[in-house]
Amino acid sequence: MMRAAAPKRRSALGLDARRPRGATGLAVAGVLLGTLVALLVWPPAAWLARAAAAASGERLLLADARGTLWSGSAVLVLAGGPGSRDAAALPGRLHWTLGLDGLALAVTLRQDCCTGRALVLRVDGGLGRLRVALPPPADAEAALGQWPMQALAGLGTPWNTLAPRGTMTLASPGFAAESVQGRWRFSGRLEVALRGAGSRLTTLPVLGDYRLSVQSRDDGGATLALTTDQGALQLSGQGEWAPRLRFRGQASALPEAEAALANLLNIIGRRQGAVSLISIG
Repeated sequence: MMRAAAPKRRSALGLDARRPRGATGLAVAGVLLGTLVALLVWPPAAWLARAAAAASGERLLLADARGTLWSGSAVLVLAGGPGSRDAAALPGRLHWTLGLDGLALAVTLRQDCCTGRALVLRVDGGLGRLRVALPPPADAEAALGQWPMQALAGLGTPWNTLAPRGTMTLASPGFAAESVQGRWRFSGRLEVALRGAGSRLTTLPVLGDYRLSVQSRDDGGATLALTTDQGALQLSGQGEWAPRLRFRGQASALPEAEAALANLLNIIGRRQGAVSLISIG
């Protein structure tokens, strides 16, 4: 006696529940294609974090990166590089957006702790060429941002020994740096001001206020000038970046602060009597 064939399984809607293998393959391919398109259109912020770490030798880290490469945020961390245990995070989060400005990449940055308004950079380049420009701000007199100098200790030696304190302020009426076949050219002006600077290497609560100016030259090089606005520690120096960085300066103490600053002067540079000589390049 022959058995009756088992009835086909049907779904709740009465349709055949068995799915052809070809349909399953198409579904998998569709998922993979959709994932690939999503990665290309909305690449994760972690990609930018990895690129920043590689480009900076693991000294500039974007921790806890969220969002996408085009629009995201992360905790900005300064670190001492591969194998270093030194690291310091800036307060709050760094927010960014990336877009196109013609053929250039427009980068907008905002740091919760440090920038009162967005900082805009324009990046473009080609074969053997890279140009980073800071366009003139609407208010040329306003600072672009200010950052706590304590974070510099995260970069390791010598900053972890100096353990700096105070505030670093950046201002510029417009500045651009361009590398062509490894040779740098500059245009515009950049000024870094150190306010209420201090260090754990001295008993003085404040060392002083200082200013470092970078001014481009007609030949594409740049001059550097370090001056002291006020303070027990007197800093001065001149330098140039054409094509490499060279700087010569000196540090000294006001007579009443010589004893308190002796240890710091020994570390800043080579001692020559009461003066510490600074030499870079």
